[in-house]
Amino acid sequence: MDKNALCTFMTRARYGVVSSLAADGTPQSALVGVAITPELEIVFDTLKTTRKYANLSARPACSVALWWGGEQTVQIDGVALEPSGAALDLYRQIYFAAWPDGRDRLAWTGITHLVVRPRWIRATDYDQAPPLIEEMQFHG
Repeated sequence: MDKNALCTFMTRARYGVVSSLAADGTPQSALVGVAITPELEIVFDTLKTTRKYANLSARPACSVALWWGGEQTVQIDGVALEPSGAALDLYRQIYFAAWPDGRDRLAWTGITHLVVRPRWIRATDYDQAPPLIEEMQFHG
């Protein structure tokens, strides 16, 4: 599966589970609405008062699981960042294309957008025979 096909596969997901580590090493997960960039990044909004924001700000390594039905999933290991300036504007436009109501949330106190840049992706589709199992590594 090439990058464009993987992006199409990933954009089937409306939600993902973001997993991060608390200061004491405890794993914590949260369901978020996601948007996917052409670079296979995961964009989501959150409040700065959430556990995931605190965790990802201090320890940006994380994982995301996407699922949309059947036995089709994408697992991502990556690094979270909080974009600013022109980059933030670009990521917001991608997010708002998937979640138009996200514009309304900009009025919320403490709302921000985070981006997970993939380091490793595993896409699986067990609804087909033979099953599709693809992995990609990313550097940088």
